[in-house]
Amino acid sequence: MGGSQVLQSSPSLQGKTLKKQALEVAGAYQYVLTVIFMGLFFTLLMVYLLFTPLWAFSVFYLVWLYLDWDTPNRGELWTGSPVLVKTAELPPDRNYMLSSHPHGIMANGIFCNFCTDSNNFSQLFPGLRPHLATLAGLFCLPIYREYIMFLGLCSVSHKSLDFILSQPQLGQAVVILIGGAQEALYAVPGEHHVVLRRRKGFVRLALRHGASLVPVYSFGENDVFKLKTFAEDSWQYLCQVTFKKLMGFSPCIFWGRGLFSANTWGLLPFAVPITTVVGHPIPVPRCLSPTEEQVDHYHALYMRALEQLFEDHKESYGVPASTHLTFL
Repeated sequence: MGGSQVLQSSPSLQGKTLKKQALEVAGAYQYVLTVIFMGLFFTLLMVYLLFTPLWAFSVFYLVWLYLDWDTPNRGELWTGSPVLVKTAELPPDRNYMLSSHPHGIMANGIFCNFCTDSNNFSQLFPGLRPHLATLAGLFCLPIYREYIMFLGLCSVSHKSLDFILSQPQLGQAVVILIGGAQEALYAVPGEHHVVLRRRKGFVRLALRHGASLVPVYSFGENDVFKLKTFAEDSWQYLCQVTFKKLMGFSPCIFWGRGLFSANTWGLLPFAVPITTVVGHPIPVPRCLSPTEEQVDHYHALYMRALEQLFEDHKESYGVPASTHLTFL
């Protein structure tokens, strides 16, 4: 595999015991429902409790929220995250920017492989400490913010990432979904679009800290849900983009399989393997004030490395030889 490390999640249900299938279905459903509903539910609950005899609960929580507001920007995890390091590709004597693609609808593969140790990531990359970065706005949602910090997520804000990459202990591995919410609008099964051409902030951040750039691609991420897409000149697409600018995420019309039958629609992801391939690091010099020429140079290097990673592994994971990565 050209020295790349391969992680796989969401395998087919064939050949598994009924108990294991049930546990996987329950876990996948819990993840989907949590992502969609948990933040909204507890936000509405806190507002509702303010007008009940239990108003003190909301007040005390809001005080806590105020006092703890900056925690997501300090990259602090509430539980021990997987300890990753020292493989042939990613020695722990430096920091890394693991730039991941594609976003998909819910980033199932990235969450599974970098926020949990379900696929033995700590054994493949011993000594590294992963920090999966997500929307800063999610840390404003009551209770949900504690939940995602408990899982090890941190804010994708510059302040948060600067804090992590400035730690005296090396081996920090920041994981960022570069395409973000915009890329979710292109999460069509069988297609491989990445929003990257104008996304250069991660390169500038890597240069400021001398963190090696590592391309990461999850084959199958776009295949676990079906997505209703709209033409870019349609009013529906305009609404999606406008909503994203205001709220930070894109509203999508998507569906998966039913809970009890693959022949019905629902919110359960389709049983499609997601294989996350972690490529070779691109060494980046430390430059506190990188020039645009430097940023463009390493951005071009990264795009070529990502494209090569995709070409080297696509046929092994069910992508036709005629399919190529599309940069947007």
